[in-house]
Amino acid sequence: MSRVAIIGCGMTSFGQQWDKGLVDLAVAASLRAMQDAGTESRIVDAVYCGNMSSGMFTGQEHISSMIADAAGLRMVPSTRVEAACASGAVALRQAFLAVKSGLHGCVLALGVEKMTDVSSTMSTRILSAASSQDYEASIGATFPGLYAMLARKHMDRYNTKEEQLAMVAVKNHDNALANPYAHLRKKISVDDVMQSQRIADPLKLLDCAPVSDGAAAVIVASEKIAGKADTPVWIEASAQSSDSISLHHREDLTTFKASACAAREAFRQARTGLNEIDCLELHDCFTIAEILALEDLGFAEKGSGGKMVEEGLTHVGGKIPANPSGGLKAKGHPIGASGIAQAIEATWQLRGTAANNTSPSKVLTHNVGGSGATAVVHIFGR
Repeated sequence: MSRVAIIGCGMTSFGQQWDKGLVDLAVAASLRAMQDAGTESRIVDAVYCGNMSSGMFTGQEHISSMIADAAGLRMVPSTRVEAACASGAVALRQAFLAVKSGLHGCVLALGVEKMTDVSSTMSTRILSAASSQDYEASIGATFPGLYAMLARKHMDRYNTKEEQLAMVAVKNHDNALANPYAHLRKKISVDDVMQSQRIADPLKLLDCAPVSDGAAAVIVASEKIAGKADTPVWIEASAQSSDSISLHHREDLTTFKASACAAREAFRQARTGLNEIDCLELHDCFTIAEILALEDLGFAEKGSGGKMVEEGLTHVGGKIPANPSGGLKAKGHPIGASGIAQAIEATWQLRGTAANNTSPSKVLTHNVGGSGATAVVHIFGR
């Protein structure tokens, strides 16, 4: 089977895009990716579009064909992919599999979400659809509330401190300062986080990723096509796992078993180990999520993720930089686009063109749907 590479990347800025619609954002990112790849639209064999909830956020369903049409890809098969916050990474995985199998030679994988045209109350309600309606959302549980329970359990069991959660936010805001695409390019302090409004104890406003609009796209190509590209970045592994959607069905509230399972499979596919990964893009929708990810993926012993952040090991220049892009926390979190944006940061890191360049040889990305029911891990190499 063919090796698979990313040969083109394109993004819009993440934030409040009042003057652009969902299709506008998706097309802008897609055209930039094709231009970066030097690929004409006629070469693209298929499209996979990650999107969580265009119908509820914008009133428009059936967006896959609309985006293909507007991007000059009419008659090309275009498929929408939904996996809550992991929609983008699953779209990338579908593109990877389509090329890996030999079915297609060149595929556009994109993610997009337009979230800010509804009220914050409505946005919270829409996002809650990614949790269990029977056991969580129907009784008032929100994602800040669910992740707050995870954080409280981790704090009680492992003595993790609120200040360590705050340090995740401070680090990622510092990283976002250099990222021209980031939603929150604002320096903050631990005190700022600790004094911000409490949303769901122990999580505060600055522990939470913002509601963002935005799109990201990559061109995924076979080895034959990638061999003609200037700077191909190889997808060495693409792994996905799933778990119970409801927290009360989980064996352990301090572990995302789907993340651990996907990571094991990704390392197996890439025939590599933890010590060969130089840079991470982790799913930090809330600050506790980055700490959980460090542990579940194997980069920190269980219970020591907060200490790892406190010691500066995950900073740019540290032992294993995590979220040099600013992460979901500061770069922004337009749900369907986040997984593709992680892949773009990995590509830019490996090309040596990232804003906070860490000069890696291998980069791992980790995208989660909901509160851990879906997890996708990719490993990229030069």
